[in-house]
Amino acid sequence: MTSAPARAPGAPRAPRAATAQEVPLPSVLAQRDTDRLRRYREYLDYYEGRRGAPPRRGRERALVFNYARSIVEKGASYLVTDHRPEVTAADSDAVAAEAERVLAETWDANDLARLDIETEVDTAVLGDGAYKVTWSQEEQRVVVSAPDVQGLHAWWAGDDVRRLWRVAARYTLDADALMDGAAMPSVHSVQGAPIYGRASSAAAGQSAGEVEVVEAWTPDRFELWAQGERVEARANPYGVIPFIVYPNLPRPKQFWGMSDIEPLREPLEELNRAFTQLSRILELSGNPIAVLENVEEARDIAVQPGAVWEVPEQARAYLLDLLQGGGVRLHVEYVDLVYRALHDLSEVPRIAFGDGRFDRSGIALQVELDPLLRRVERKRLIRTAALRRRDRLVLAVAGQHLGRDFRSVETAVRWASAIPEAAPPTG
Repeated sequence: MTSAPARAPGAPRAPRAATAQEVPLPSVLAQRDTDRLRRYREYLDYYEGRRGAPPRRGRERALVFNYARSIVEKGASYLVTDHRPEVTAADSDAVAAEAERVLAETWDANDLARLDIETEVDTAVLGDGAYKVTWSQEEQRVVVSAPDVQGLHAWWAGDDVRRLWRVAARYTLDADALMDGAAMPSVHSVQGAPIYGRASSAAAGQSAGEVEVVEAWTPDRFELWAQGERVEARANPYGVIPFIVYPNLPRPKQFWGMSDIEPLREPLEELNRAFTQLSRILELSGNPIAVLENVEEARDIAVQPGAVWEVPEQARAYLLDLLQGGGVRLHVEYVDLVYRALHDLSEVPRIAFGDGRFDRSGIALQVELDPLLRRVERKRLIRTAALRRRDRLVLAVAGQHLGRDFRSVETAVRWASAIPEAAPPTG
């Protein structure tokens, strides 16, 4: 029995041979991150108002006030103010000017002001956000998109969750579009003619409906799967993973982030339950219940102005007053307590919703908004890092196809103030 020759120190490992038992990547993804995807669906249900309602009893109505959507969108409006990338350093003024031009054209062509606010809302709801930067051969420009993180899977270094070594994106395409190549990933147009043949054959027989597509990226390799079949594998034309994945709010030592809705689930449910209960009490008080004591049988008992009831001797009839004793006041005070918990946990004070019941000075307003402003600052640290990585990717992809070298360019993101600033006095 002969032993395999020893590998010399420092020599590259031989590529691992594929085996018949190797599980296709789409099958791996189907069993991966199930808890994370379940949380995404749950948070979306709260955001869309499909969760948070108290249980119904018969035909009784249940009130649902969608504070989840209101708080998420209010926070996004404070966070994503006017912002633009700025070039802060470069080898020469000419390189800096060219980089600024590329970034400005990419910003306008991709309508990034709108994309960023939409992505921020999605990131706040799900807990994670993403951008993708590629090159469109047809339009000869950089394309920036925001893929749905529900279809993203990431692999990172075991000791550093910030270092990704593979990203896979799973989504569906219309079968007809896949057959003619109209909706194929833009990587197919890079470094050569488009390759649609095998992808189209995977969609054969699927002329009606959708086809599941999976893109898998490492820094040096790209793979494309359609309907569970690998239809393409080639070198990564960009040399980097073209995805930026970032958390809404980080969990310590974890890659995936935390949704704004996560700490609000119980207050949202309790608020709707308390509102529903108070609504039922008021509804019953407006249509009072007639109570008859020591009466064995009653007919034609009408609760209306001028109604006369005839009851036997020693019987008693009255209307049930659910509002006596200040009971409703207790319910209202409890609703206020739940309100307070909701605003405390969301770090979005009531004043952010335009509560102007009291006159406040400018400093007092800023102090009251301080929890929200500090939350915005924490989030902007994450968003600024993600947007700078996006700008670097834009310059790297554009430079590769335009014959420019932007490796020396450094960028920054300047945000407008989260709250209006008073104009300086004139005169």
